[in-house]
Amino acid sequence: MKNPEDLIPLIDISPFLNGDIEDKRKVAEAVDIACKNIGFLIVTGHGVSETLISKMYKVSAEYFALPVWEKKSLKMPPDRYRGYTPMGSESLASSLDQETPSDLKESFSIGPFNVPFDEYHFGDDGARYFAPNYWPERPIGMRRIWEDYFLEMDRLANDLMSVFAVALNMPENFFKNKINKHITNFSVIHYPAQDKAPKKNQMRGGEHTDYGSLTIVHTNTDIGGLEVQRKDGNWESVPWVKGAFSINIGDLMAEWTNDRWVSTMHRVANPPTSQANNSKTSLLFFHQPNYDAEIECIASCTSDQKPPKYSKTTSGEHVTMKITKHRSPGLNDFDS
Repeated sequence: MKNPEDLIPLIDISPFLNGDIEDKRKVAEAVDIACKNIGFLIVTGHGVSETLISKMYKVSAEYFALPVWEKKSLKMPPDRYRGYTPMGSESLASSLDQETPSDLKESFSIGPFNVPFDEYHFGDDGARYFAPNYWPERPIGMRRIWEDYFLEMDRLANDLMSVFAVALNMPENFFKNKINKHITNFSVIHYPAQDKAPKKNQMRGGEHTDYGSLTIVHTNTDIGGLEVQRKDGNWESVPWVKGAFSINIGDLMAEWTNDRWVSTMHRVANPPTSQANNSKTSLLFFHQPNYDAEIECIASCTSDQKPPKYSKTTSGEHVTMKITKHRSPGLNDFDS
């Protein structure tokens, strides 16, 4: 029998978004329990259009079907997290100092756009986080659809951070001025069909924890899907619920809450041999607070009996360190 603490709950957040104080409290309590126990939850009632999600998968499939040489024309450079990342370029387990073969995936990434042209965003401190996005010449319409989706994820992330604040016994707007100039990375990851067996310890996505405040994930299939490590060390598939998003907290949020909430190890499994010809695509919004947001243990998460475990850092310092670790040689100059 599974430990109840290992179960990933399904939570409808619409009562928090549209209800009264009591509705907000009930949703926040459920989220707090999930983040304490497993660090993952599945959310419905999010308000994101199914039509927009379908458009994202369609245009992304058209992009990843392009010839490799064409995709590589926008290959991600060393100094920013923008553009195309080909197969063999990343090993997520390396972020935890584990040596494994490169992950079986390719991706395309963008960041914030339409930000003011000022010192904060484009001076020495901010330029790396607000570098211009790259856009391929085809498929036509990719930029518009991706930007629309990014803005919807921005809205949803703000909603979730409000839920998080109430769950942590803080004012609902506690995080507002810490995420209003966020440095989020949005990636669409394509896990191709596997026409040959993976190498030993090679996966679609090696075991890792995420880096920031929270990650919003939508995926088009549970075949070769997301798995989370239970407290007993075994791996549990994250439920795939049509129309829902998987949410998990990252290392930054775990530290912010003084480990009241857990950033849980997870991975993307290879498909069963009988279904190795099935590809998979995931839409991932890696929410990251403002680069200069000071991260120190939240007051409601500390006490005389539980003093702060982590020294103060900033969001930018934290994510730069993590990204530098997981990029393969030749792509590891993010902080240069």
